[in-house]
Amino acid sequence: MRSFFKIVCLTGLFVGTTDLISAYVSGTIKSGHFPQKMLFYIAGGALGLKSSLQGGNWIAFLGLFFHYFIAMAFTVFFFWIFPKIKVLAFNKYLVGMLYAVFVNLVMGQVILPLSRLPTDPFSLSDSIPDWIVLGVLFGVPIAYNAYAYYGVDTKK
Repeated sequence: MRSFFKIVCLTGLFVGTTDLISAYVSGTIKSGHFPQKMLFYIAGGALGLKSSLQGGNWIAFLGLFFHYFIAMAFTVFFFWIFPKIKVLAFNKYLVGMLYAVFVNLVMGQVILPLSRLPTDPFSLSDSIPDWIVLGVLFGVPIAYNAYAYYGVDTKK
C-alpha cells in the first residue's frame, strides 16, 4: 500500500503549483503585465495589504508558504473525508469539479473575510470561469489521486 503521506504531499504540491501558475497567467492576461506582487498580496492576508506590499523577499516567501499551506490543507481534507462520504465515489471528474467549487466558496466566503485582505462581493458570472479552471487544475487532480489511492473504480 502506498504511503498516505507521500501521495497527499505530492498531490498538494502539484495542485498548489498548478493553481499558482494559473493565478500568474490569469493575472497577466487580465492586467496586461506580470503580477510581481502576487505572493506579497497572499502574505497580506496575515500581515495586512499595506505592510505586505512594502516587504522584501521574506514576505514573498511567507506568501508562498501560505499558498502551499492552503493547497495542502484542502488536499488533506479531501483525502480525509473521501472514505467517510460514500457519495464522493460517484465520478472522479464531477466530484473534482464540485470540490473546486467548494474550495472557491470556502476561500471567498470564509477564509478571505477572516483575513486582512479586502474582499469583493460574490459574483456568479465572475466565479464560473474560476470554478472551471480551479476544477481542472485543483479539484480533478485531488479527486483523481484520492480515487487511485483508495482503489475506487467507477467503471462498474
